[in-house]
Amino acid sequence: MTSSVSFADLGVPADLVAVLAERGITTPTPIQAATLPDSLAGRDVLGRGRTGSGKTYAFLLPIVDRLVASGRKAKPGRPRALVLAPTRELVGQIQESLAPLAAAAGLRTMTIFGGVGQNPQVQNLRRGADIVLACPGRLEDLIGQGHCDLGDVEITVLDEADHMADLGFLPAVRRILDKTPADGQRLLFSATLDNAIDVLVKRYLSSPVVHQADSAQSPVATMDHHVLHLAREHRLPVLVDLASAPGRTVVFTRTKHGAKALARQLNRSGVPSVDLHGNLSQNARTRNMEAFHSGRATTLVATDIAARGIHVDDVALVVHADPPTEHKAYLHRSGRTARAGAAGTVVTLMTDEQVRDVRQLTRAAGIRPTTTRVSGSSHPVLAELAPGERTLVPGGLVIETPDQPRRSAKPKSASSNNSGRSGGRPNSNGGAAKRGGNGGGGNGGGSRRRGRGRGRSGAGRPSSGGHSAASFSSGR
Repeated sequence: MTSSVSFADLGVPADLVAVLAERGITTPTPIQAATLPDSLAGRDVLGRGRTGSGKTYAFLLPIVDRLVASGRKAKPGRPRALVLAPTRELVGQIQESLAPLAAAAGLRTMTIFGGVGQNPQVQNLRRGADIVLACPGRLEDLIGQGHCDLGDVEITVLDEADHMADLGFLPAVRRILDKTPADGQRLLFSATLDNAIDVLVKRYLSSPVVHQADSAQSPVATMDHHVLHLAREHRLPVLVDLASAPGRTVVFTRTKHGAKALARQLNRSGVPSVDLHGNLSQNARTRNMEAFHSGRATTLVATDIAARGIHVDDVALVVHADPPTEHKAYLHRSGRTARAGAAGTVVTLMTDEQVRDVRQLTRAAGIRPTTTRVSGSSHPVLAELAPGERTLVPGGLVIETPDQPRRSAKPKSASSNNSGRSGGRPNSNGGAAKRGGNGGGGNGGGSRRRGRGRGRSGAGRPSSGGHSAASFSSGR
């Protein structure tokens, strides 16, 4: 396929092309250009592509097209299409992409996942849903209770199949697929293809057409990888400096406790932050992600649950506060930035005792990071990795609760020398955040900010100079 191919050229109906155009989507990504001709023709497809490669529309368009063409009506409790995904967040984001397509086609959609009451989901099934987007666990529960029957499913999609394998969902996935018609169309999308996924392919896909684009095994060319070699007590000051630069930052920890503790410490240091991990209720997860999407929180601190299940545009910096244990996790975490061809930076914090593990990790991931020994938040490399004026919001982000109204705090700039570029980016008060220049409060007075602009968008934030150097607990 050439770069000039259009969705119409690939066989996407005109009404769906118009919906995409309204959302600013006019050029297919490589995985879409590769798979859509076969999936729209009704073939089983195995698509391999890294997170952020555009897989969602690669399967949503064939689903809507097929259901419209068949012209059937969904019966109570008997959906016509099924999408399985590993996390609640991913299910919600697929639904967000699907909603305008389904509305244009007159199709009813619904989501099924745990962590919330099942009665609304049961009621939606009874009304008749054309397309069900589900996590395996809750869907199995509803099937077992007799609320859902998959006998009418015309097309089934497995999204992030390798992540479902990592989370131990494959036995449930197999049981669910066994309940779908053997002659239905099946699409499987995965960043990697190992033995566990191969078993699914051989058992459930009929003569599948295999397409590969933007494989997760190959790091993105526009993604810069760096390792900062530092003492344990310098991790928090360095994180505060990096996260207080303009733009969205995602920080990964290994444990739930570590994510919660680090988000709290970043907020205390003036970086508006939210956490995301398995101990949060669904309402808290939704609330925190909304804060991050909207820009009220500029940093998301997450465990690996978010490595593939979260889609947020314009994440310019990913920080591995705790290096992951294996290279697949590193690549999927890092895939939160440099999405859809955009540039991004990935930083791994490495203490003396982690040197051997990080070297093995990066070698297995097929990358050659730039390693810099950092003695604290005054090192000039931090300004290169996260350019722009640092801004701190006193108290960080205070999430609104029923008995505690959200406080709004005005950011205070820690830099008075703003002789660099002005990007006109909105800051957390809706004004313009200055970019570049010598805004080096975090550098202890003035090493020059070299403007390797990463297109970091969002709230401007002041320098972390002078904050507490207490290191965060990773809960290990």
